Amino acid sequence: MPHPPIQRKEYNRSSIWNVDMLLFTKSTKMGVELHGYKYVYYSRKHHGKQKGDLVMTDTIKRDVSYLSKTLFIKGLQCHKALFLHKYNPELKDEVSDAKEALFSSGRDVGVFAQQLFPGGVEIPYEGLSLSDQIKQTQTEIKKGTATIYEAAFGYKGAFCKIDILHKGKDGWEIYEVKSSTAMKDVYYDDVAFQYYVLRNTGLPISKASLVHLNNEYVKDGNVEVDRLFIIQDLTKTAKEQESVVSEELQKQREMLTGDLPDIDIGEYCNNPYDCDFAEHCWAHIPENSIFDLRGKGVNKFDLYRQGIIRMKDIPKYMLNFKQGIQVAGTLKKKDHIIKKNIRDFLESLWQPLYFLDFETFMPPIPLFNGTRPYQQIPFQYSLHYMEQEGGELNHSEFLASPNCDPRHELTEKLVNEIPGSACVLAYNMSFERRILEDLGSWFSQYGSRIENIIDNMRDLMAPFRNKDCYLWQMNGAYSIKTVLPTLVPELSYDEMEISDGGMAMNAYTMMCETEDPKELERIRKALLEYCSLDTLGMVRIVERLREIGG
Repeated sequence: MPHPPIQRKEYNRSSIWNVDMLLFTKSTKMGVELHGYKYVYYSRKHHGKQKGDLVMTDTIKRDVSYLSKTLFIKGLQCHKALFLHKYNPELKDEVSDAKEALFSSGRDVGVFAQQLFPGGVEIPYEGLSLSDQIKQTQTEIKKGTATIYEAAFGYKGAFCKIDILHKGKDGWEIYEVKSSTAMKDVYYDDVAFQYYVLRNTGLPISKASLVHLNNEYVKDGNVEVDRLFIIQDLTKTAKEQESVVSEELQKQREMLTGDLPDIDIGEYCNNPYDCDFAEHCWAHIPENSIFDLRGKGVNKFDLYRQGIIRMKDIPKYMLNFKQGIQVAGTLKKKDHIIKKNIRDFLESLWQPLYFLDFETFMPPIPLFNGTRPYQQIPFQYSLHYMEQEGGELNHSEFLASPNCDPRHELTEKLVNEIPGSACVLAYNMSFERRILEDLGSWFSQYGSRIENIIDNMRDLMAPFRNKDCYLWQMNGAYSIKTVLPTLVPELSYDEMEISDGGMAMNAYTMMCETEDPKELERIRKALLEYCSLDTLGMVRIVERLREIGG
């Protein structure tokens, strides 16, 4: 199997966000020497894309024995992905801002869950080799430490770190912490791997559990950690899966001694996790393929396995109404316009007409009374409005100060700005409606006025979702990020510093973290520009619908 050219490269440790560790032999100034490898460092900016990110020693020797829990789970999903991760990490896709935010929230939840068993000792990750982490763990166990965070264990090359290891009355208890709000099938494998490793080290394990957030918990005063989390005992399943884990480890190691597995793309590419090598593995899929079809309808992988890959090869009878419109539009550059339905939609609006858009953030640990894990908290809105058709276009906006509860100030300003007689237009109205319903539940004094706003709402997405107004350049999509630049080319999100809701959420988090006034002002400006474009875009879309509908 070919390897990247041997290169050595200096790294700024402050820029490192992810480190994959293999078995080592000795510590070095740069990091840790491994069985033919050093630490594999990826920078935030060029994750997986820089030649030389994989630093090899002069004698290349494949390491097949080392499999961390993360690698094991990756191998369960797809042996090819595990092989590429071990030997060709330079082929990884770039990590999106959304995925980085997910990693960050997961770390925050893990640290917070330590309060379930307070007073423990943490085994550091940074700056320690795997053997040092394992040795420190054993030292704490021998000292009689009852609770250890990030405890490290290895057995015949299988390595894991335990989020919380607690000494109960019947033996040691494993607690794997997840930032999700429900059990997932993959979590059983997660816990089973840890149970397998620890039990085979000789440590007496009495319980193996999965800890996840309780999405029904509502904060009222200080966060009640024992109610915030749900602990599910998976000991029985973990015991039953011991032999399965052992067999799968052997399969993965045997696979790693051979050539790249000949595994084609399939449903497993995104289940249970998005593959890190999608760009590489899907490179053979052409433009305008079956995988570009939007919405429910034909089973795309069934078609793929039959050798049907391009849109033009799909039998027409297999396509539903909306997918038929998309395929015809793509292949023939054909628009689909139903003018009567567009006119009917426009006639359902009235003046004064207000265009509303919220931006929200979703803290996994609820910050404010009355909120649940991951509940969307509005911190910003934009409001374009006109009192009569063709009249002056006005704009109002709100952006919360950082590190405060924005809900009351936002609600009070919003209900005072929207008249009771106004038609309120949103794009994907269900989102704005849900936010308004939450605001009404938090602040009952504004309940009737908020209900009135909800009753007067209309959804600008409707004519596009229903394919009453479909231009072939939309490629089956109907989000405002697609519709706006298609209908109004002079308005686009492409050159904006913030160009989608996920980036806006991350930007507000950065606002709450920075102490630099100039940086704070830069972020505020970018947020205001982004949210304003959403509502200005809606204004221009309505104008274009009037032109198209005649």
